[in-house]
Amino acid sequence: MKKSDFYYDLPEELIAQNPLKQRDASRLMLLDKKSGAMEHRHFYELPQFLQPGDCLVLNDSRVLPARLIGQRASGGSVELVLLRDLGDDCWECLSRPGRKTRPGTELFFGNGELSAVVEQVAEGGNRIVRFRYQGIFLEILERLGKMPLPPYIKAELEDSERYQTVYSRELGSAAAPTAGLHFTPELLDEIREMGVQICTVTLHVGLGTFRPVKEEEIEDHPMHSEFCMIPESTAEIINRTKRSGHRVIAVGTTSCRTLESFAREDGTLEASSGWTDIFIYPGYRFRCIDALVTNFHLPESTLIMLVSALAGREHILDAYREAVREKYRFFSFGDAMFIR
Repeated sequence: MKKSDFYYDLPEELIAQNPLKQRDASRLMLLDKKSGAMEHRHFYELPQFLQPGDCLVLNDSRVLPARLIGQRASGGSVELVLLRDLGDDCWECLSRPGRKTRPGTELFFGNGELSAVVEQVAEGGNRIVRFRYQGIFLEILERLGKMPLPPYIKAELEDSERYQTVYSRELGSAAAPTAGLHFTPELLDEIREMGVQICTVTLHVGLGTFRPVKEEEIEDHPMHSEFCMIPESTAEIINRTKRSGHRVIAVGTTSCRTLESFAREDGTLEASSGWTDIFIYPGYRFRCIDALVTNFHLPESTLIMLVSALAGREHILDAYREAVREKYRFFSFGDAMFIR
C-alpha cells in the first residue's frame, strides 16, 4: 500500500491548540467498523455505548516534563528533549541548536542544580548526554522541565496536568497517550458502576510517534520501538472478558499496540513486558481488541494506518472527511472517535 492512500485534506484551523475546559465535553464520533455508519455524540455519552462485561484498557504511562531549557557553558541558550534513559545518568536527547552541542559541550539548567555534558552524537543526530546533580533526578526534572508538546501545537500550555491523563501513574513517556485525555474520574466511576471492567497497561510513548512516514510503500517504513508492560491482573481480566464473549476495548493506539504485541492467536494474554515495534496497517488481523477509543490522527501517519486496519481504509477516510465537514477538533487536544 502507498502512503498517499492515507492522505486527507485538513484545514489548519481544525488542529486543536488548547484542551477544552471540561475534558469529557469533547465531541465523539461513533463509527461502525463493519458498515461505516457514523453518529455524532459527546464523550460524556460514552457509557451509553458500553455493555456490562466489556473491558476498557487504559495506558497509565505519565509524560515526563522532558523539555529542558538552559545555557551552554560557552554562552548561548540550549534546549534538550529527553527521549530515552540509557542508565548511569545518561539520556538520549534531541538538542537545539544541534551544531552548538558537540561532544564535550557543558550545559547548565535552573540555577545550576542540574548540569550535563554532551558525550557523543548518536545515530540520526541525537545526543547522548550525561547529567550531574544532587538528589533525585526525576524530582529535579519535575521542577525544571516543561512538557514536550507535539510540533503542531504552537500555544503554551497553562496547566501541564492537561497533557496528562487523570489515571497516569508510570512516569516515562515523551508524549501523552492522548485518547485518554477525555476521561474524568467521574466518568470512569460511572463506567465501573455499570459493570465494565477497567484495567491498565503501560506503554511509554516515544517521540517516534510523530515521525512521518517517508517511504512511499508503507511496508518499507521502519517502525519506532517503545517499551510496554502488561500486568498479571490486566491479563486475567482480558482473558476472562474473551472467554465470556464480551468486548476488549482499547483506549488509544498505544493500548492497542501493547495488547496486540503480546496476544496469543486466540487473543489471550499473560503478564509480559518488553519492547515493541509492531506496525499495524490494513491487512493486519487483530487478535485481542474488538473496539477502539481514539483521537483523529495526522494524514499519512502510522496511526491513521492502524485505525484503517481496524475499520477499513475507506470507512476511516469517509469518517475523517465527515469530521472535517462537521468541524471536529483534530489531534492531541482534539475530539474523539469510538470505532466499534
